[in-house]
Formats: sequence, C-alpha cells, structure tokens
Amino acid sequence: MSLTDAERGRPQTVPRLPAADHALISELEQVAPDAVATRATDRLAFAHDASHYLLVPQAVVAPRSADQVAALLRSSAASGVGLTFRSGGTSLSGQATNDGVLLDTRRHFRDIEVLDQGTRVRVQPGATVRAVNSRLARYGRKLGPDPASEIACTIGGVVANNSSGMACGTELNTYRTLESAVLVLPSGTVIDTGAPDADQRLHALEPDIHETLARLRDRVRGNPTSLETISRLYSIKNTMGYGLNSFVDHTRPVDILTRLVIGSEGTLAFVAEATFRTVLSHAHAATGLLIFPDLAAATGSLPELQQGGFASIELLDATSLRVAQRDPKATLHLRDLTIRDHTALLVEHQQPSRDALAERAAESQTLLDSLPLASPAQLTEDESTRAALWHIRKGLYTAVAGARPSGTTALLEDIAVPVARLLPTCTALTGLFADHGYDGSVIFGHARDGNIHFLLNEDFDKPELLRRYLRFTDDLVDLVLGQDGTLKAEHGTGRIMAPYVRRQYGDELYDVMREIKRAIDPAGLLNPGVLLTDDETTHVSHLKTAPTVEEEVDRCVECGYCEPVCPSQDLTTSPRRRIVLRREMAWARANDDTELLTELENQYRYDAVETCAVDGMCKTACPVLIDTGDLTRRLRAADQGPLSRKVWTSAARHWDGFTRAGSSALTAARTVPGFVPTAITGAGRSLLGTDTVPAYAADLPRGGRRRRPRRATDPEAVYFPACISTLFGPALPEENSGVHEAFLALCDRAGIEIRVPDGIASLCCGTPWKSKGLTDGYRTMREQVLPALRAATDDGALPVVVDASSCTEGLMLLLAEEGVQVTDAIAFVDEKILPRLPTARRIPSLVIHPTCSSTQLGINPALMRIARASAETVVQPENWSCCAFAGDRGLLHPELTASATAAEARAVSPQSVSAHVSVNRTCEIGMTRATGRPYRHLLEVLDEVTRPPSS
Repeated sequence: MSLTDAERGRPQTVPRLPAADHALISELEQVAPDAVATRATDRLAFAHDASHYLLVPQAVVAPRSADQVAALLRSSAASGVGLTFRSGGTSLSGQATNDGVLLDTRRHFRDIEVLDQGTRVRVQPGATVRAVNSRLARYGRKLGPDPASEIACTIGGVVANNSSGMACGTELNTYRTLESAVLVLPSGTVIDTGAPDADQRLHALEPDIHETLARLRDRVRGNPTSLETISRLYSIKNTMGYGLNSFVDHTRPVDILTRLVIGSEGTLAFVAEATFRTVLSHAHAATGLLIFPDLAAATGSLPELQQGGFASIELLDATSLRVAQRDPKATLHLRDLTIRDHTALLVEHQQPSRDALAERAAESQTLLDSLPLASPAQLTEDESTRAALWHIRKGLYTAVAGARPSGTTALLEDIAVPVARLLPTCTALTGLFADHGYDGSVIFGHARDGNIHFLLNEDFDKPELLRRYLRFTDDLVDLVLGQDGTLKAEHGTGRIMAPYVRRQYGDELYDVMREIKRAIDPAGLLNPGVLLTDDETTHVSHLKTAPTVEEEVDRCVECGYCEPVCPSQDLTTSPRRRIVLRREMAWARANDDTELLTELENQYRYDAVETCAVDGMCKTACPVLIDTGDLTRRLRAADQGPLSRKVWTSAARHWDGFTRAGSSALTAARTVPGFVPTAITGAGRSLLGTDTVPAYAADLPRGGRRRRPRRATDPEAVYFPACISTLFGPALPEENSGVHEAFLALCDRAGIEIRVPDGIASLCCGTPWKSKGLTDGYRTMREQVLPALRAATDDGALPVVVDASSCTEGLMLLLAEEGVQVTDAIAFVDEKILPRLPTARRIPSLVIHPTCSSTQLGINPALMRIARASAETVVQPENWSCCAFAGDRGLLHPELTASATAAEARAVSPQSVSAHVSVNRTCEIGMTRATGRPYRHLLEVLDEVTRPPSS
C-alpha cells in the first residue's frame, strides 16, 4: 500500500467542517423536532471519540424514543446518507464516528429496570455499566461484562462491541448473558426478540431477513471448514467481524439475529433496550502481585493458576513494571525491585463470604509457594493494598498515554491468542516494537484469556511515521494470525481492522458476513466503513491530528470517562468536548480558517466557559487526572475586564460589607412590599451580561446572619464558618439557626472548645475569585486570611474546621503549603464529636445529597456515618451528581443547575422522607430548587436529634 493511498480521505485534505446538506437537515428536523444540532461546536465535538479517527457529521440528532429512531432510519434510507449510533464514545477502533448523521443515543435512553430481585435487568442503551451495577448492588448482583471503561461505556456500546473484561472471560461476556433485546432494524421495523411470537413477527415483517438467516445457518453448519474456523476463533475472546458462532449456537432466525447484533458495532440495528441475566457480585476478594523472573516463567505458570480458580489473572511485562514503579501509589515491594526481564501476574480471588475467601486463599498459598517466583508472594485482603495493586494495573494506560509527547496520539490495541501461544506472541510483539522504533510500548492484559493489550504513541502528521505504522500493522497481522489468534479480542473491529476481516476468516465466512449485511442493511447505510469494508486504506484514512494547545488539552486522550460526571453534559458540553474544541480552534487557527475559528470562539464562550461548574468532578474520573476547571478558570481570567477586576478586588477588601449588603437585599426581597429584585437583576443581566449579574428568583432564601468571633482559652480547633451562611439564611423559614449555630451547639454538647478568628466577617476561602479567574482579588483575600488564621491557630498548631464542603476545598487551596491544617466539619464531627454525643433520637428517614467537594475531599463515608446516626433510614439517590450551583453559577445560569439535577430530582421528588440534607449551603439551595423540598445541612439535623429534651 502506498502512502498516497493511505492518506486518501485524511481530514487535512478537505475543509474541516464540510458544508451542511440543508435538505437533509430539514428532513431530520421534521422527524425529530428540537433534537437536531448542526452548529460547528456540536458537529466537531461529536466527531471525536476515544479512537484515532475523525469524521465530521452533517448533523447530530438526539432522538427521544425507539419510534423516533425508526423514523430516522427510514429517513436515512430515503436520503442515502449514512447513520451512526453514538453513546459513550469510549470506542477505541473508530466505531462511533461518521460523516453522515450521528445519533446521540445516550441523552434520552438511560432507563434501568431491575427484574426478578436482580437476577435480570432491562436497560436502555445510554445507561453506563457503572450505573447499572449501582442499581444491582443492593441485590448482590452485577452485569457479567466488566470492561475497564465501566464508568463511561454504555449498554449500547457493551452490546455493540460484545464487551467482556478482566474477570468475565468468554463465559460471562455480553454474548453469553444477554437474554433479549428490542431491535430497530434499518427498515424501521421494531422487534422485541424476547416476545413469545418474536420469530413469527420477524418472518411476517422481514421475510427476506428471516429466510437469509435460516439459509446462512444451514450453509455454515454444512461446511466442516467453517465449523472448524468458528470453533477455533470463538474459543478465545474474539470481536473481529460478525458473531458467526450464533449460527452454531442457535436455530431460530430471531435468536440468530439477536446474537449477530451483539458485536455488530451498530452496522445491523439499533438496540433500544437490552435484557441481561446478571451474575453474583462477590463482596470479598484477595489479591496478589506475583513477580516472575521473566515472561517465560510467568506464562508457563498460567495453566496452574487457571486451575487454581482465580477470577482475574492480569499480565504486566517488564516495561509495564518499570512504568508502574514511577507511580506514587506503587507498593514498596514493587518500588524496591530491580527490574530486568521481570514479568508480573496480578491475581485475584473473589468469593461471596469471608470464610469462603479465607479457605480459597489458604489453598492457593500452597500453589503460590510452588511457582518459580522472583520473590515470595502472598494474597492480601487489605483494601488499601488491593486498591494500590489494581491502581498499578489500571494506571498503565494513564502513565503511558498521559506522558506521550505533545502532538502524538495514543493507540491502545488488543489481540488474543490461545493461552499456550501467549509466550511466543508476547516475545515476537516485543521484537516488533524494537524493529519499528516504538520505544516504551507496554504489554499488559488478561493473561487468563490469552488477551493482551499494548499501547503505541504515534504522530500521524508525519508521512514517514505513518509509513512506519503501516509496516508495523502488517507485521502484527502476520504475527497474530500465524499464532491462530484474533486481531480483535475486546475493542471491536471498527475501522482499524476492517480491511483484515477477510484474511482472518477466509473467503467463505467473509462472504457469509457480506450476506448478513446485505440482507439486514441492503443500502449499507448503518455505520458505513465499520467492520466490513472494500477500502483497504480505511484504517489509515480520516486520522486525527493532535495540535499542541494547553497543558490539559495536550494530555487528554479523548476517552470520554469524564462525561458522565459532568454537570453540563446534557445542557451544553462536557470536559472531553471542551478539550477537543480547543484542538479544533487550534486547527482552524493553524490553517487560516478564520470563519470557522470565529464561529467556534463565539459558541465556545457560553457552551464551554460560562456553563462549566469548575467542580473538579472530571478529574475524579479522568485516567490522566485532568481538571478542565483549571483550564476554564484561566479562560475566564483572560475575559475579565479592568472594571470587573477592580470591583471584585474592592469586594475582597470589604467582604464584610459586601456580604451584609447581599444578605440585606435577599431579606428585603422576601419581606419588603414593593421590592422587585427580579426586575432589577433582569435589567442588569440585559445590560452587563448573563455571566456577570446573578438572576434573582423568588425561591431564594432570606439573608443570613453576620459571622462573629468566638474567644476560647484552650480550643481544640479553629472554626471558619463559611460566608455563604451570611449571604443565605436557613432553609426552613421557621428556623432561626443554620449550620453555624448547629456546629457550635454540637461542640458545646460534646465538651469541645472552639475558637472563631477575629475579623471572621471579612474572611473568605477565596473560591468566588478563583472560580472566576480573578487573580488580584484572590491574592487580596489570601493576604487577609493567612495572618488571621496563623494567629487563630497559634501558628498552625490547631486545625481549621470549615462548615461548607466547597469552602473547605477552597481554603485548602488558598492555604496550600502554608502549614495550616484544614478539615471539613463533617470529618471533624465524625471523628471528634459523634463519639461524645448522647444517644440520638433518630428521625425516621432522610435523603442525602453528597457534593462534588465532599467526594473529592473523601468525606462521603463520614457523611454517611453521621446520616445513619441521625436517621433510621438513609437514602442516597443512585443517580446523584454535582448540582452545578457552583457558588454563583446557579444564580448566573439557573438552566445549568436545572439540567444537572434533573435525574436526581426525578428520583427524589416522589419520596416521602423526614428531611433532605447536604453539606453546602448553595448545593442545598440548588437541590431545594430542583426538588421543591427544603434541603439543609446534615449537622443541623444532627444538632436537633441530640439536643437534650428540655432544649
């Protein structure tokens, strides 16, 4: 293949944003009103998935129902435009990108219904694996497939790619555990394959499909060579091409169709609903890192370890171990190891009870002692050690991809071979890395299944490096097929291996696959170019470029793990989309496309900057630890004008007066007849902008009380009450106290002396300035806070306790490296106060809303302990997320909070409970607004239930 052929269709040779087909868009809007996005930001943001391909869609459509999808499929067939289903966008092989119409099937397809006490579950395609498993956890069940991307990958992708994972092997993968599905075929026909008359309906509604599948079944079963190939390739993990084992395993055409759709990568049908048989979720585990002197010793021990019943056996080669050694969370044993040719196997037992685990671990120790290990090994149940060991394994992708040179793209690939062929395959693969100059590439993966992953970094902008990649791929194909393996084990064929499907299966079975596609999708419009292709260059066409932009942008691998935790994901954009749009702007700038650049910059301001909650939740999910809030704060700083900077710096100098003025205005709005703050703020927003002037709403509380110092001769801590308790009063109108009074009362009740600093009314954690990028005001506040707290804490001898989780986090950042210990009131009460309180008269029930800050601070376990001490029943909504009030974002952009809280509000509103609580006043306001139920600080409830009866 020549380089000229390989470069055909690359995006650099055509306009980045092809002109839209207005007739097509008009037709789409008729089918799906208010669901069609055609702006540059939408089209380019959704052009990116976790793979190294980039195709820009004509439009992005977010359908609301299976019927709407059916209508869109018919429209696609009539117009001759390709259509691709896009959900989590975690696909690594190019399955979720297309230059036709892209259907966003995540936004409106997230329903989960647990059946038969958790033994079955019915799920829509937009729900993530983590969300489903969270719903199943109370029943002690989980899904069989356990992909590493479970935080973000969706059921639609799990079915489309026949997902498996670390522990499920081929026995509990999607193919083996999916019971039935509701399918929307390219013709628009909807078939529930679990219905008793499903096969008859398929025959009546789609006779050609029914007849073709029956004929192909007999053709496959009648060909001994085909049967041998299927038996060999499907005895290992295999997601290459269509699942032809369905013709052997099933007889009815409707059952064959169901299994063919599994792993079909969106090329045959839309999965509107999937019903799974679930598996037991074992609560107890023991883990060990077995270090062997070399790869041969490790792979030679696999048969014995497999017989030992380990649920997971993960391989890490010598390069992987060297990378893992640099991880701060690496175990001491690993850090002290001098690595030469060493190879490790990470093994784990999972059992339903502690006794069963202890018995299995004891049995295995004899086996471990007999292995040719480089150092003794022992299984551990210790949670922190186990977490560190799995962090090492899961962090390999992070370490290598995150440290790649700027401008390069990370490619994570996977193959599988019979376990007996694993050693020669890994040895030869290491040789290929050396031959082609891919230094630092790692090999790791699921050794139990003969399934390994490897990661390359490549710069596709350089022709000589593209040639290198082509040569490497050709050699890789020769290697894997020569070992009777499959070129795709878990990640799907996609575009990257579509040209090699015929070579892996041979002409006869490849022709069977072609007939499947022709019968079900005769126009070839579902995900064109994916899985089957006549273009031998498709795997090196439409390759991404990775321009150097900002530090956060350059590290991003576009995996999409951040998106499910982002509060703005359904309103405007997400962290991944914020980042890829920065790359697109850099591309437009470098290619002098001023029209595109102007359009992107104009749309980016609201979509990505103004509606970012800067809550840091993206960092908790990101494999390379990117906090896009840092980027947003810098962009906001660049947008701040001199007047805004001056006003906010003045506010920092006069914070006491500023907060009291705000408090008085809120109180007047609720108590003074004729005071019309809505009109006033509305006029200000029209004049100065919606990202400058907050919007007043009648549901805001009255103002709070001014904070005052408190003397103490022998304090155990210094209390830093958050200034939001001055701005906003308590949630319940009849209450005269809020968290400030509640915390002090709890301290008094427990006999703990507390000091409140002098000048507290003028102090703040700095978050209002930091989140807006107001560096001068932030510095001014810091210069006031630091000396006040040094004096109050006796120069750092006492801890500082803060009563609002976001303010705790903010004060930690403000005082970073100053030697002042800052802790949240929840953690302080849990450790110091709760054990000293009298037995509580618990209320019947409460609903709790953790916050993004309580999550990042790691205090949610303490939060739950206090909640259980306060109420008989504690409910934490399974779909809780950051409320996005984010200080003032909920006042500047109420639509952001409304979108972020919608799912949680639907779950909470119907429940009848005694109290609703959180740990941050603005979050409480946001949740009150969303649910119509008054939320207050958890410590206020704890104060009430522990008061002496006479109080």
